[in-house]
Amino acid sequence: MNKIKGKKVFVALSGGVDSSVAAALLKKEGFDVTGVFIKVWHPDFLPCQWRQDRIDAMRVCAKLEIPFLTFDLEREYKKEIIDYMISEYREGRTPNPDVMCNKQIKFGAYLKKALSSGAEYIATGHYARKVEKDGEYKMLVGNDSNKDQSYFLWTLTQEQLRHSFFPTGEFTKPKVRELAEQFGLSTAKKKDSQGLCFIGKLDIADFLKNYIEEKKGDVLNEKGKVIGHHSGVTFLTIGQRHGFTIEDKGTHDKPYYIISKDISKNTITVSHDIESKEIDKKSIKTKDVNWISGKAPSKAMNYQARIRYRQELQDCTITWLSHSQVIVEFDESQDTATSGQSLVLYNGDECLGGGIII
Repeated sequence: MNKIKGKKVFVALSGGVDSSVAAALLKKEGFDVTGVFIKVWHPDFLPCQWRQDRIDAMRVCAKLEIPFLTFDLEREYKKEIIDYMISEYREGRTPNPDVMCNKQIKFGAYLKKALSSGAEYIATGHYARKVEKDGEYKMLVGNDSNKDQSYFLWTLTQEQLRHSFFPTGEFTKPKVRELAEQFGLSTAKKKDSQGLCFIGKLDIADFLKNYIEEKKGDVLNEKGKVIGHHSGVTFLTIGQRHGFTIEDKGTHDKPYYIISKDISKNTITVSHDIESKEIDKKSIKTKDVNWISGKAPSKAMNYQARIRYRQELQDCTITWLSHSQVIVEFDESQDTATSGQSLVLYNGDECLGGGIII
């Protein structure tokens, strides 16, 4: 770090406490820090939060006495995140827009614009760590296991890591809030944002119904009998236990879970047993695999993986189909593996990369 003090860093300020502390820490370390608020597309039918978030980011910059900029990435966000998400749901897949937001916006369009505007690095408030050894960059999990966000960063490349800092990844969330108080930041007690990247909390099904027409379909049990209905298979995902109506039921029935979907017939199959054989998966095929190191790691390595955020790491082995396609064989069945979601690979604390579940 001492070798690069004084270098220009553009910190992506969301208006929250994590990115605020990231900016404060970098300034304290002697970097030339500029705060940048990323303005993205926002649907007109949802409450608008970005203006208040921008004001909060400006207040942080005023307190730290650093420049403030706004990058308008509305067009890029609409195309790469919203249009992508709607398209994936139409095809019956369940995408992870937060992963794509990091790939296409924060470490894509934002990084490119920052570098072209004179920055040498960017920084975010992600709970992850970067280390460098012999010219190779590795991404490690954040020191706060409850907040680790490496799952959302598996698409990063060596070039992106070379230009990136994650200052808060060394700390726990309580410590970050404590540091915010010490720095006198107005965001110290601001609640964490939730939901879709930049937009916030929303009901995905309600959101999608503004773009995808509802189409009534049948709910089937494991024997193929019609026991209810739903308003469109595109709005539902494997493992979900709501969003459909069961008409043929008793007073003491257990909850039903979606175990399969048929896009062409617009039907879903449900079961009381989330570990039904129809969704009981040990072998999962992935595509669009990215290795953060730039090359596939040793086949003899001890691998772990997770198929959803905050899931405990699961032991697994890997079979290469190609550089960008692998089959992941888990020791234990993964009952909520869903096409379109991210499968992220680890070796202990190191995030190796990941892929999209087919």
